[in-house]
Amino acid sequence: MMQAEQVKKLIADGLSCEELQVLGDGEHFEALVVCSLFAGKSRVQRQQMVNALLRSYFDSGELHALSMKTVTPEEWSSLRG
Repeated sequence: MMQAEQVKKLIADGLSCEELQVLGDGEHFEALVVCSLFAGKSRVQRQQMVNALLRSYFDSGELHALSMKTVTPEEWSSLRG
């Protein structure tokens, strides 16, 4: 069973994130990923970038479910007001 900090580290190791939050209970996780590399990419493309970093963990069953919000720094700034 994975922990939220493990998932966070895997994402952080693969993407240069301006902000990264991961919460979860060992099976289901939620992530907020703020990354400038998302600029110009669709929501699906952004999620594919994150999923690619975790693919082997999904395939092995170590990681079961991850919902995510993927935004650029500009979008994150707008969301926070």
